[in-house]
Amino acid sequence: MTTLVLCVDRANDIGRKSGLSTPVVGWEAVRSLVTDVGLADPEDSSVNCLLEALRVTRELRDEREDAEVAVISGASETTVGADRAVARQLDELVELYDVESAVVVTDSAEDERLVPVIESRLRVDAVDRVVVRQAHDIESTYYLLKQFLADEELRSTVLVPVGVGLLLVPLLLVQFEPAVAMAGVAALLGAVLLYKGLAIDEFLSDVPEQVRDSLYSGQVSVVTYAVAAGLAIVGLFIGALEVQTPSIGGDELFVPSLLFVYHSVPWLALSALTASAGRLLDELIGSERISTSYMNLPFGVIAIGLVVRGVAGFLLERQGELSQLELLGWVRLSPTQRLAMFIFAGIVISLVGARISATVSDETLEDVVESRRQNES
Repeated sequence: MTTLVLCVDRANDIGRKSGLSTPVVGWEAVRSLVTDVGLADPEDSSVNCLLEALRVTRELRDEREDAEVAVISGASETTVGADRAVARQLDELVELYDVESAVVVTDSAEDERLVPVIESRLRVDAVDRVVVRQAHDIESTYYLLKQFLADEELRSTVLVPVGVGLLLVPLLLVQFEPAVAMAGVAALLGAVLLYKGLAIDEFLSDVPEQVRDSLYSGQVSVVTYAVAAGLAIVGLFIGALEVQTPSIGGDELFVPSLLFVYHSVPWLALSALTASAGRLLDELIGSERISTSYMNLPFGVIAIGLVVRGVAGFLLERQGELSQLELLGWVRLSPTQRLAMFIFAGIVISLVGARISATVSDETLEDVVESRRQNES
């Protein structure tokens, strides 16, 4: 069995400069080819690729392995024609020699694209990339940029936002201070990167189809989602009304933020509860079994809303923004008691939800087991 040390030249630089047709097989033939290519163009990296193929062949033979060196190239004007030419030459070598595996020697990223073609016919044990030492950094950077610019998705994701940002810089500098202009450009670029990084574009592209399917199938969640959106807007609006215009400073910003959270959380929790209730109804209507996560969600929403409102109320009462909480009109609670009551209520509701979900899932499991027993009988 022979190991074929294969020097690959996709662009046919070797054949064009030496005037020879490939494949070129054998130690003496390849060594003579090195002289021809080197005299034609001493600066061509193909010379180093041929020498590396000879060096690898010598090392394999020194290790008592049966190795043969060969050169194949893509003698065609088109990329597809070049790849098919390489495939034909490789088929000739496999037919003429008892080849078991191959070691591929290349001098560029373009040549490495032929590795799958070779792997479809031979087992490739190694790929040896030859880069001229003096130009290592330059060539690596060049091929990295070439691959980057060849990727359409990367171009649209990175180059387009950067180009838009650079165009906006002089326009913003004319109207605003440099700090404001740079902050605006940075915010724009950050928003674009988050938009692509979080796959918001994919989510938005699927929304119309999902809404159409939901409307055609008569799902209750379509209505509840619309109601939930309205409640969320109401909550944000009410929270904003409670916030006074803050002045610059940590304390002046902290208290209005707590007021916003305290007054908007009930409406936001009601919005989430409405949306989860609609999803739960869809599960009840469309399936005989209810997922545990859908059962837990309403209770989890209520529990989180109580805890967040309790923490915000505790801090606001300590700041003197809220009066003491009264129960049944005569029991006054201290800030600590208020916080403890809300946290306790949230824990109790979450435990009740977990218990109900476990009970429902157990009953569903028993029904499934019973139906299987009936089917088997």
